[in-house]
Parts: sequence; structure tokens; C-alpha cells
Amino acid sequence: MHLSMATKTDPKPAGVADSDIKQAGKTYEGLSRQQLTEAYRIMYTSRRLDDREIMLKRQQKIFFQISGAGHEAIGVAAAFALKAGYDWFYPYYRDRALCLGLGVSPYDMLLQAVGAADDPSSGGRQMPSHWSFPRLHIVTGSSPTGTQILQSVGCAEVARYLTAHPNAAKKVEGDYRQFKDVEFHGDEITYVSLGDGTTSEGEFWEAMNTASNLKLPLMFVVEDNEYAISVPVEVQTAGGSISRLVTGFPDFHFEEVDGTDPVASYAAFMRSVQHCRAGRGPAFIHAHVIRPYSHSLSDDERLYRPDVERQRDAARDPITRMQMFLLREGILDETGINKLEKQVDDDLQAAIDRALHSAPPVPETVTRFVYSPDLDPTSSAFETQPAPAKAEPTPTDGKKLAAKTMADLINATLRDEMKRDERIVIFGEDVADCSREQYLQQKMVKGKGGVFKLTFGLQCDFGSDRVFNSPLAEAAIVGRATGMATRGLKPVVEIQFFDYIWPAMMQLRNELPLIRWRSNNGFSAPCVIRVAIGGYLTGGAIYHSQCGESIFTHIPGLRVVFPSNALDAAGLLRTAIRCDDPVLFLEHKRLYRETFGRAAYPGPDYMIPFGNAKIVQPGTDLSVITYGAVVPRALQAAQKLEREQGLKIELIDLRSLNPFDWEAIAASVRKTNRVLVAYEDSLSWGYGAEIAARISDQLFEHLDAPVRRVAALDTYVAYQPLLENAILPQTSDLYRAMKDLAEF
Repeated sequence: MHLSMATKTDPKPAGVADSDIKQAGKTYEGLSRQQLTEAYRIMYTSRRLDDREIMLKRQQKIFFQISGAGHEAIGVAAAFALKAGYDWFYPYYRDRALCLGLGVSPYDMLLQAVGAADDPSSGGRQMPSHWSFPRLHIVTGSSPTGTQILQSVGCAEVARYLTAHPNAAKKVEGDYRQFKDVEFHGDEITYVSLGDGTTSEGEFWEAMNTASNLKLPLMFVVEDNEYAISVPVEVQTAGGSISRLVTGFPDFHFEEVDGTDPVASYAAFMRSVQHCRAGRGPAFIHAHVIRPYSHSLSDDERLYRPDVERQRDAARDPITRMQMFLLREGILDETGINKLEKQVDDDLQAAIDRALHSAPPVPETVTRFVYSPDLDPTSSAFETQPAPAKAEPTPTDGKKLAAKTMADLINATLRDEMKRDERIVIFGEDVADCSREQYLQQKMVKGKGGVFKLTFGLQCDFGSDRVFNSPLAEAAIVGRATGMATRGLKPVVEIQFFDYIWPAMMQLRNELPLIRWRSNNGFSAPCVIRVAIGGYLTGGAIYHSQCGESIFTHIPGLRVVFPSNALDAAGLLRTAIRCDDPVLFLEHKRLYRETFGRAAYPGPDYMIPFGNAKIVQPGTDLSVITYGAVVPRALQAAQKLEREQGLKIELIDLRSLNPFDWEAIAASVRKTNRVLVAYEDSLSWGYGAEIAARISDQLFEHLDAPVRRVAALDTYVAYQPLLENAILPQTSDLYRAMKDLAEF
């Protein structure tokens, strides 16, 4: 194979001799000779950084190394075709040359390798080659394969939205907007890169589908070195070519290029840039590159790649080929190349010496930036009083009610917050009134607004660019929301049933809650994930009745709230929307339209701080700590015990699960000396087990009886109502447990 260095000569300026411009004016697919020299400098720097890091790792001066060797040419081409600090970048770990080309210094990369406190990407929290540079719009990346792709979709959507809603970009004091800079140009491109193995991930295909559907200015770059660690491309990809598989997606511009050739790669990028900036849709660049080193220093490719294959790749090494091209074209001679390389090596040695003497982060900083340092949703700033309006919002069932359901108040809160904050967008499965808008305009249909009607009317009121349906793809919902929130919008998205949240688990565990912490506060992604949860549905069965909140309260960086009544739902949802952290907002399906807990709409500014439990009923004989749909059942049991036994049960509704109100729990236990923890999830390893353990650990001297728990059986929720009743905690179960504990 040969470098396809297409050339042309620029028009001759007046008064200049042909001999003077013959070489100086020659360009290569638009790249000047000076640019090609700079391209080689970046490529050589990238390779030498890999080599020096490998040496440092073997000397045990750094702790991990993964190289971008063989990917240098495609990275430089992308950097030259796109604009740092203007376009947005979601690179993967082999994009060292891209980041150097966009303006990252070798010293900054070495700070990451040694895990320095001054590491600009993560402050020593992430492995090397996990790039994060806010000034350059290089968005924090992570180790899970392909999780950046769906986020890039959300990022690409933002410019289009802000072009239609420019006022949304304004800063506003008093909520998350005060601390979130938003910038847009209207024609920016989002770049996302991945290895060929990552195309096997479902999130890749979800991203391709949405980018095509929405004609987004999103550039997919598959850097195909034919291996995903040890698994070859023909095992990963049907037919061995991802290009052949994706060509059916409409509105894409497709390129397949020798990614070891910087000139051909640059030309492919420029054609793709033109397509994307013109608003014609996304682009897909399939770059054939090599991997001359093992996957990482934890891998030995000699175990699965024979010498003959490795030698074949060495013949296409982009560094060697670029050297020969510069010599052949007379752009640099041997002396010039040697001088350039020596300067790079000298500069690298100076950077290494500095990095090795950089201070490590101090252990006391480890909890910094788990949550926003600027806005605390547990503070009094989020504590306001109800102020019902005389003319209350119309509830979802169309009737005027003095006391409204949880469903009504969630709908009203969303409506008021959307009026207040133009950055809010709502999407998910079935949340729109009707995706075929002509049916609404012609009054052929009333509209859906969610399977539980909680978003009914919002699309009609605020438009289809603010309230819209998504594909049936939970990972895409959360991933897109993460990308949008990273750039400054406030997505309030819906996962239709908690039972189906699991495809989004990678985004919910490894991405959304970690963005602020892993970037050392360089990036953040405050958004709200609304989820219908729970059983007691008389027919919900296994896949419409699940709980499992403890799985999410276990995730640092994610706020988790779980209201039990209409008023709390309104106040907590408003806090969730206005705060500066990602929030999982759990809504119990059985409580949506229950008689219990109805309330008048508390007005457009009513908020409840997170971590602030509610004493539903004061008492002196026993403390019951619970939340969600168990609250009304525990209240019924407590009231029955008072009528029959004269027992005063103190009932505490936690409302917020992470953070939770330990002070309220401790004060109650010190008063009653007996405590029951009740929850709907299965008994073993559930959320209540942690509360019970902390009480036993920290309040043991105040206890006159063992800490008891009431919860679901350690099985699944069955369809038949008789079985469901036997599985989930009932009022009678709570009554017996309270009575036994009070008599202990």
C-alpha cells in the first residue's frame, strides 16, 4: 500500500516567479508543507510518549500504560479538520495524537501517567489516556467500551436545540444554571471515536440509529486495527467489515480510508466535516490502522499474533511512512527530520523530569466532587413553604380537585419548571402526546403523555423539541441525557418501568454519576431520571413490580429520592430539577392515584431539601422507619395498634434515600428505644438492612430490643394477587411486627 498523497498547486500570486513558488505552493489535499511538518511532529511526539511511558511503567514510575501507536495519522487528520474549543470531542483511549493535535501538552499527559494532583484530566483519579480537557471541549472518557458514544449523541443534539432556544443558554442565579456555562455556535460537530471491537456493543447501534433518525452533526470514527485485545475483527464483525454493515443508515456520509495515511485521512475528514456542518446528517469514517504494540502493558500480543502478521503491520507503520513521504516530497531532508525528532525527545525528557517531581494528590481530597461543591440540595436554600394558587393547574384527569393525586402534582411541577427553565427537555418511551403531530393538530387524537399520563399535555404546551418520544432503548435514554447535561441542558427523562432499567445500568453506574468526580470537577451532568417503581398492583407480576433501590443508593454521585405522597413528590421533584447533581427520582406506581397523600398543588416554588425525613406520626413507644408504598400501610398498622393497644408509634418517612436523614432516625430511636425498619424490596441485602446495621452499630446503647425488619420475601413478585399479597409486606405483617417489638 502507498500513501495516496494527492497534490495540487495553488494559483500563482502576481509578480512571483514560478521557481519561487513551485514547491512552497504545493499542497496535499489542502494540507500545506508546513502543516505536514507539524503533522509529523505531533505523530512522532505521540509515538515517543508511548515509548517513554512504557519505559516508565517498566521502571515502576507509573502504574499503567495503554498506547495510541499505529493510530497517529488518523488522529492528526481529525485534529486538523476539526476545531478545538469549538467542536466537541468524545475520544477513546488510543486518541493520543488527536489530543496532542487539539492542544494538549505532553506534560499534561505525563501528569496523568504519574497520577499527579495537577493532572488536568482527573487529578490522579483515572488511568492514563482517559482524556478530559474542558477548555478544548475534550469530554471526560472512561474505561467501559463504547459508553461515550450515546453521550456524544446527546451532545450533538444540544447545538440544534440551543439554536432554536438561544435564551436557554443564559445563566440564572439560584439553581444549577448559575454554575453551568453553556456555549454554542450552531454548526459545531461532535466527534466520537471507537475501536473496531466496540462496534459489537449494542450502544453503538443505538447511537447510529438515533444519529441517523435526527440527522445529527455527529462524526463516528471507527479506528480499525483488526483486534479487540486478542479477538480478531472477523470474530467481532459479520463479514469482517463494519462499513458493509452500516451502509443502510440514511443521511450518513460514509468514508473508508487508510488510517495510516494522514493526507488521505484528512481528505476524508474534510468531506465529512462539510457534510456535517451543512446539516445534512452524520458521518461515518472507517479508518484502517495498525496496532504495533500489545493492547496494553497488561497484554502480550505474541501469545495470539504470529511474527508474520506483526511484520505485515510494521510495513504500514504511519511514523515510518510519514518520514519517507517527507523525504520523497522534499518537505524535510534527513537533517531536518533528525533536528525535529531531537527537539521532540529533548522536550519530552524535560516534561518527564517535571512530571516525576510533581506532587501526588493528598488522600483527604478523595471525596471532593462526588457531588456538586456549589449547590447543596440538602441545604435550607431548597426549603420553601407551600403557596397554593387560587387557580390551580388542570390535573391529568381533566377534573378540578381541591386535593390532587401524586400523578397530578408531578405533571403540574414538570409544567411549571418547564415554564421557568428553557433548558429542560423531557423524553423517554411514550412520554410525548403523539409523535405524529398532525394527529394532534387535526384533533384526531387526544394524546398519550406517558403510560401513566404523567407527561400528558406537555408536548402540546411546550413543543416537540422539548417533549418527545425516544426509541425503545433505555441505555440511549440515559446516555443521551448524560451528553445533553454535560453541555448544559437539563434533561428530565423517563424510564417507563423500573423493571426495564437494566439496559441503562452501564450508563447509570459507570458514567452519569461519575463524570464530575472522575474529571475532578472539570465536567458535570446534572439531570433527572424519573422511574416508575414498585408492586401492590394486583397483576403486575415479575416484570412490572420490581424494587431494587439499594442497587442505586450504593452508587456515589447519584441522588436517590422516593416520595410517598403528592405534596412530597412535587417538592422533591422540583429540588431534583433545580439541583446540580444527577437524581434518580423513584415514583411508586401504586401511589400515583391513591386516595392516601393527596394534596393541593403547593405552587411553582415549593421545594423539599434532600435528606430531610418526615415524621408522619409522632410517638413514644416504637420507631418505624420506612418509605414509598409501605408508608400508608405502616400508618394503617400504627393507627390500629393505637386504637387497640394504646401504643404510640412514631412513623418516619425517609423520602430521600441518598442522602438519608440519619439525625431524624437517631433522635427517634433515642426517644422510643425500639425500631422497626420496613421496606418493599426483598428482605436480604435490601435498603433497610443498611439502616438497621447503622442503628445497631451507632445506637446500640439506646436500644431496649433488637432491630427488626419487615420486607418482601426473598423471591419475585408473582402475578396472582394471592401470591403477590403473600410476597410483599402487608399491613397485617407490619401490625404483628410492631406489636411483637413493642412487647419485647
